[in-house]
Amino acid sequence: MIDRIRPPRRLQKGIIILPSAFTMANLFFGFYAIVAATRGDFAWAGWFIVWAAVTDLLDGRIARFTRTGSAFGGELDSLVDAISFGVAPAFIMYTLYFSDGSWNWVLPFVYVMAVVVRLARFNVEQGGEAKRHFHGLPSPTPGMILATFYPFSQTPFFQTYLAAVPWPRIMGILLIVLGALMLSNIPYALVPKLSFKSTRGVLTSLWLFGNVLVAIMFPAHYFFPMLLGYTAWGLVESVIHGLLERLPDRDPLEDTIEGVVTEARPLDYGELAPDRYRHRVAPNHPDDLESDS
Repeated sequence: MIDRIRPPRRLQKGIIILPSAFTMANLFFGFYAIVAATRGDFAWAGWFIVWAAVTDLLDGRIARFTRTGSAFGGELDSLVDAISFGVAPAFIMYTLYFSDGSWNWVLPFVYVMAVVVRLARFNVEQGGEAKRHFHGLPSPTPGMILATFYPFSQTPFFQTYLAAVPWPRIMGILLIVLGALMLSNIPYALVPKLSFKSTRGVLTSLWLFGNVLVAIMFPAHYFFPMLLGYTAWGLVESVIHGLLERLPDRDPLEDTIEGVVTEARPLDYGELAPDRYRHRVAPNHPDDLESDS
């Protein structure tokens, strides 16, 4: 019996129009950020990257809410993200700090390369949609960090306390660090969903509304420090979690004598240890022998 070859699946227009419209808005904001940077308007270039991130967040939510997601939409979204959060922020950094010299462009290029590889890995490993957490720093975050640095640098706080810092060197290091974090295995939390069904959900929703309010009222002061904090918190949390997972099961200072069973002294790591390491006391046996010491 000859199996019939199924014709390729055709995409219905109604499936891709709505979420893809937001994806195209993402592309518009990312491209116009480059245009604004060429005109020397770096503040608006940064805000266009922020708007690109907002539309990037909305297109996925709309696709899931309307059940109109498709493989086409996922691939299109990644291609657009490579421009909005890769090429555009790197071009802003190049124009601001790395246009002098023959090899300074390498640092923005390394960042763009990391963004492209990170997006490709995301599509392969997580199917274009993060389930519980992001595997590595999500590309919109470093894109907004780089893009909103200039608006932050124009604030009175920055001009008073941070203007003397060698920012060109720091931004060069930051490009490499952000690229490495995107390619790392560090889990980063998803944006919480609004929920009013539980106390935790209500508190989370209030926290989100508070962040949105502060971002609208003080955008230049909010985005760059907040996104840096999100990036650093994921790294610190991962390091702490890794150290706790490596706490020894037995006391490394316990003396062991061949052929003699000694009584293990209790281990107490306090707040540093997960539950399975707390109050680890060996049971007493009637035939235990006391050590000479």
